[in-house]
Amino acid sequence: MNAYPSNWDEIAKTVKDAAGWRCVRCNHAHNRVGWRILTVHHLDGDKSNCAWWNLPALCQRCHLTIQARVVLKQVWPFEHTEWFRPYAAGWYAWKYLRVHLTRDEVMERLNELLALERIA
Repeated sequence: MNAYPSNWDEIAKTVKDAAGWRCVRCNHAHNRVGWRILTVHHLDGDKSNCAWWNLPALCQRCHLTIQARVVLKQVWPFEHTEWFRPYAAGWYAWKYLRVHLTRDEVMERLNELLALERIA
Protein backbone atom coordinates (compact mmCIF):
# COMPACT_ATOMS: atom_id res chain seq x y z
CA MET A 1 0.00 0.00 0.00
CA ASN A 2 0.99 3.63 -0.46
CA ALA A 3 3.09 2.79 -3.49
CA TYR A 4 2.88 4.34 -6.94
CA PRO A 5 0.54 2.37 -9.21
CA SER A 6 2.17 0.49 -12.07
CA ASN A 7 0.75 2.99 -14.59
CA TRP A 8 2.02 6.06 -12.69
CA ASP A 9 3.90 7.48 -15.70
CA GLU A 10 0.68 7.45 -17.73
CA ILE A 11 -1.33 9.00 -14.86
CA ALA A 12 1.27 11.74 -14.33
CA LYS A 13 1.34 12.56 -18.04
CA THR A 14 -2.46 12.78 -18.11
CA VAL A 15 -2.41 15.20 -15.14
CA LYS A 16 0.27 17.35 -16.80
CA ASP A 17 -1.58 17.30 -20.14
CA ALA A 18 -4.80 18.41 -18.41
CA ALA A 19 -2.89 21.32 -16.84
CA GLY A 20 -1.46 22.34 -20.22
CA TRP A 21 2.02 21.53 -18.89
CA ARG A 22 1.78 24.53 -16.57
CA CYS A 23 1.91 24.68 -12.79
CA VAL A 24 -1.63 25.03 -11.42
CA ARG A 25 -0.33 27.19 -8.57
CA CYS A 26 2.02 29.72 -10.23
CA ASN A 27 1.15 29.11 -13.90
CA HIS A 28 4.79 28.70 -14.98
CA ALA A 29 5.28 26.46 -17.96
CA HIS A 30 7.32 23.28 -17.65
CA ASN A 31 10.94 24.28 -18.10
CA ARG A 32 14.06 22.53 -16.89
CA VAL A 33 15.77 25.87 -16.22
CA GLY A 34 15.23 27.40 -12.80
CA TRP A 35 13.37 24.52 -11.15
CA ARG A 36 10.24 24.82 -13.24
CA ILE A 37 10.12 21.11 -13.97
CA LEU A 38 6.50 20.03 -13.81
CA THR A 39 5.73 17.36 -11.21
CA VAL A 40 2.56 15.76 -9.87
CA HIS A 41 2.03 15.98 -6.14
CA HIS A 42 -0.07 13.67 -3.95
CA LEU A 43 -1.78 16.14 -1.63
CA ASP A 44 -2.68 13.47 0.93
CA GLY A 45 0.76 11.85 0.74
CA ASP A 46 -0.71 8.52 -0.39
CA LYS A 47 0.97 7.58 -3.66
CA SER A 48 -1.69 4.97 -4.36
CA ASN A 49 -4.49 7.58 -4.21
CA CYS A 50 -4.79 8.83 -7.77
CA ALA A 51 -8.09 10.68 -7.47
CA TRP A 52 -7.91 13.84 -9.59
CA TRP A 53 -8.41 16.05 -6.52
CA ASN A 54 -5.29 14.54 -4.98
CA LEU A 55 -3.00 15.19 -7.97
CA PRO A 56 -2.19 18.80 -8.84
CA ALA A 57 0.44 19.49 -11.49
CA LEU A 58 3.02 21.65 -9.73
CA CYS A 59 6.38 23.02 -10.76
CA GLN A 60 9.21 21.78 -8.60
CA ARG A 61 9.34 25.07 -6.67
CA CYS A 62 5.64 25.05 -5.80
CA HIS A 63 5.76 21.33 -5.03
CA LEU A 64 8.50 21.87 -2.46
CA THR A 65 6.73 24.94 -1.04
CA ILE A 66 3.39 23.27 -0.36
CA GLN A 67 4.53 19.72 0.36
CA ALA A 68 4.80 20.22 4.12
CA ARG A 69 2.15 22.95 4.38
CA VAL A 70 -0.88 21.29 2.82
CA VAL A 71 -2.33 18.64 5.10
CA LEU A 72 -5.70 17.54 3.76
CA LYS A 73 -6.85 15.95 7.00
CA GLN A 74 -6.30 19.21 8.90
CA VAL A 75 -9.42 21.36 9.28
CA TRP A 76 -8.85 24.58 7.37
CA PRO A 77 -11.07 27.45 8.60
CA PHE A 78 -9.75 30.06 6.14
CA GLU A 79 -10.51 30.70 2.49
CA HIS A 80 -8.51 28.51 0.16
CA THR A 81 -6.35 30.08 -2.53
CA GLU A 82 -7.88 30.11 -6.00
CA TRP A 83 -5.73 27.32 -7.40
CA PHE A 84 -6.46 25.02 -4.45
CA ARG A 85 -10.24 25.48 -4.26
CA PRO A 86 -11.19 22.67 -6.71
CA TYR A 87 -8.80 20.21 -5.04
CA ALA A 88 -10.08 21.04 -1.57
CA ALA A 89 -13.70 20.77 -2.74
CA GLY A 90 -13.01 17.36 -4.31
CA TRP A 91 -11.44 16.22 -1.04
CA TYR A 92 -14.39 17.55 0.99
CA ALA A 93 -16.83 15.68 -1.28
CA TRP A 94 -14.98 12.50 -0.40
CA LYS A 95 -14.35 13.35 3.26
CA TYR A 96 -17.87 14.46 4.17
CA LEU A 97 -20.15 12.93 1.53
CA ARG A 98 -18.11 9.83 0.65
CA VAL A 99 -18.56 10.43 -3.07
CA HIS A 100 -15.93 10.76 -5.78
CA LEU A 101 -17.01 13.60 -8.03
CA THR A 102 -15.49 14.52 -11.35
CA ARG A 103 -13.74 17.85 -11.66
CA ASP A 104 -16.72 19.19 -13.63
CA GLU A 105 -19.14 18.06 -10.91
CA VAL A 106 -16.98 19.71 -8.27
CA MET A 107 -16.81 22.96 -10.22
CA GLU A 108 -20.62 23.01 -10.53
CA ARG A 109 -20.94 22.60 -6.74
CA LEU A 110 -17.74 24.39 -5.68
CA ASN A 111 -19.15 26.78 -3.07
CA GLU A 112 -21.47 24.13 -1.61
CA LEU A 113 -18.59 21.68 -1.21
CA LEU A 114 -16.19 24.24 0.23
CA ALA A 115 -18.84 25.16 2.81
CA LEU A 116 -18.79 21.57 4.11
CA GLU A 117 -15.51 22.27 5.92
CA ARG A 118 -16.88 25.41 7.57
CA ILE A 119 -20.00 23.53 8.72
CA ALA A 120 -17.94 20.72 10.22
